[in-house]
Amino acid sequence: MADGVLHEIMAQRLAKLRALEAEGRNPFLVTEYRRTHLAKEILENFEAMEHQTVRVAGRVMSRRGQGKVTFMHLQDASGQIQGFFRFDDLGADAYERLKLVDIGDILGIEGYVFRTRTGEISVHVSSFDILTKALRPLPEEWHGLKDVETRYRRRYVDLIVNPEVRETFIARSRAVQALRALLDGRGFLEVETPMMQAIPGGAAARPFITHHNALDIDLYLRIAPELYLKRLIVGGLEKVYEINRNFRNEGISTKHNPEFTMLEVYEAYANFEDMMRLCEELFAAAALATRGTLVFAYQGQTLDLTPPWRRISLFDSLREFGGIDTSKLRDFASAQALCRALGVHVDERATLSTLINNLFEAFVEEQIVQPTFITDFPTAISPLAKRRRDDPEMAERFEVYAAGRELANAFSELNDPLDQRVRFEEQVRERAAGDEEAHPMDEDYLRALEYGLPPTGGLGIGIDRLVMLLTDSPSIRDVILFPQLKPEKGTEEEDEA
Repeated sequence: MADGVLHEIMAQRLAKLRALEAEGRNPFLVTEYRRTHLAKEILENFEAMEHQTVRVAGRVMSRRGQGKVTFMHLQDASGQIQGFFRFDDLGADAYERLKLVDIGDILGIEGYVFRTRTGEISVHVSSFDILTKALRPLPEEWHGLKDVETRYRRRYVDLIVNPEVRETFIARSRAVQALRALLDGRGFLEVETPMMQAIPGGAAARPFITHHNALDIDLYLRIAPELYLKRLIVGGLEKVYEINRNFRNEGISTKHNPEFTMLEVYEAYANFEDMMRLCEELFAAAALATRGTLVFAYQGQTLDLTPPWRRISLFDSLREFGGIDTSKLRDFASAQALCRALGVHVDERATLSTLINNLFEAFVEEQIVQPTFITDFPTAISPLAKRRRDDPEMAERFEVYAAGRELANAFSELNDPLDQRVRFEEQVRERAAGDEEAHPMDEDYLRALEYGLPPTGGLGIGIDRLVMLLTDSPSIRDVILFPQLKPEKGTEEEDEA
């Protein structure tokens, strides 16, 4: 919509607001409207409600008129219902006031439920109130916008005009409720741990830095709650979980948003095998709450979340999916040569373990369709996981992959403070060599381990990526209400173009 046309429309709407004010009917002075029903309740219970008087309210999404009859569709949180306005019922003054109502306004109507001649369930309006005047028009062509960033940036409009977007976020809420219900039912305690941390730990990622003025210290938005949750296990809270934000100073893509939601679960006297079973159960609960089934389509592929899921080691997956000769991954030199031959980037600070992980990301990750546990990660890239008893170079760790992306990560948690110190020291050396994502030393966490962390299993699930699966959404930005975007350029009317 051209700027001139938009300004003209907004001027007309403002004039209508002034006309309402002149009548003593300023809608912005209205403080409440007592509804009796939502649209969906009326539509689903018409036989019982026919001829019953109701009060409904919602946004005007369409209007049409024929002489002394006007039809409007009102949209509330549950759906849309038609209002039937007739001159003979409303009287001349009220019917004339309908001219001050525009699409996008929020209206309250009272009347009886009936079915029109065309068969549409409607409210035969006896009175109405303009509750909010929309000074800006809804865009004419929004659903098919090629510039999807405009939809993300104006999510409030996206939610108004696209019912499927509202359903996505309703599904997200239901999924999180299902996760909580399962964990609460198993005796887990939901807790909250610091968002601002003096030492950013629990994952390999670059943090965001902020400054606390009163203490005159730099703090970091957390990259993970892991180390604080395990401190709680030390303290005797044996089953804890947290669903909350993490912040990682990384790129933005269809799989990554710098602010994202994680579920992290820790259980004393459990191991990564227990976390596998819990993971399957959590995914199943979320799927049943949102899809009603464990078998559903995602981006043209059929996924089956029915437990048990396949388990395959990291090295076996490299052989099966990538056709990689893993005998060449026994030392750094041969692994480096293999990576270069296959066109996989070799960083100057790379280690054997990071090369193996790079090969997995390049040749395996995107090929995994069905939910799969990838096990046996090198200990060197798992600094918080317990070593395997039979092979100390490998960790008791798994990651979950489905539809070509990582969805979960879990360990048998390392509880040996001596081993943990050695691994932190190695991470510190890597950090000094330029690896900004290497784990910093955390003396307080080591002190907590010295008091004794029982054998513990830990699990982290990416809520955003899980919801992507459950809602058939191709981008993480589709399942985050307000994803991170570049600052808006140009005029505020860009979204109307």
